[in-house]
This record gives sequence, C-alpha cells and structure tokens, in this order.
Amino acid sequence: QVHMVESGGGLVQPGGSLRLSCTGSAQYAMGWFRQAPGKEREFVATINWNGGTTYYADFVKGRFTISRDNTMNTMYLQMNSLKPEDTAVYYCNRVFTLGSSVTPPSPFPTWGQGTQVTVSS
Repeated sequence: QVHMVESGGGLVQPGGSLRLSCTGSAQYAMGWFRQAPGKEREFVATINWNGGTTYYADFVKGRFTISRDNTMNTMYLQMNSLKPEDTAVYYCNRVFTLGSSVTPPSPFPTWGQGTQVTVSS
C-alpha cells in the first residue's frame, strides 16, 4: 500500500495563499479532499495520472489549482484568495474516478493524517 503524506498547511489571512503538497502520488489518479469541523469530508479537486485532466469543485474554481510532478512523486494544491470557509483539514488520496458534474470522485477508503489549513484574521 502506497503511503501518502500531506504537508504545507498553516494559518493564513483571508485573501492569502498556501501551497499543499502530497508525496507518494506515484502515477495514480489523485485528488484533494477536505473536512471542516462538524462537516463531512468533501471533494476539492482531482487530477489524472499525467496531469492532463483536472476536475474541481465549484467552490474552488478560479482560486485553487491542482498539479503534479511525477518525477518528484508529488501532487500539489495551490490555493489563492483563501476564505475563512476554506478552513479544514486537507487530505490527498488516490481516486478510482475523477468525477463529473453528475458523479462525484470516488476516493480510496484509506486516509492519511491530512494537513490543517486555517484561514483567519
């Protein structure tokens, strides 16, 4: 089983930026997900094995960018124009499917520790 590790979270002011990293992505289809306190985990963005196809949740379109560097075995999430409602623990995971407007992405069942992102002034 591939071990994935998220990093890059922290405290940032509204309007600020952060870049999350996920090591261990190999050449799998991958995704970022997040879970805010008291809420269910939700999909943020997915990317196919070579980075040629991406899919975003509506609430991050135009603000977040998912990318990967397979030579570094790492996936990224560049987060700009952060809002307080983006506060959550962010997780990376393999996905069975990237998702669509009809069907959400299907992540693998095992999750890592995640990385905390807090957006607050």
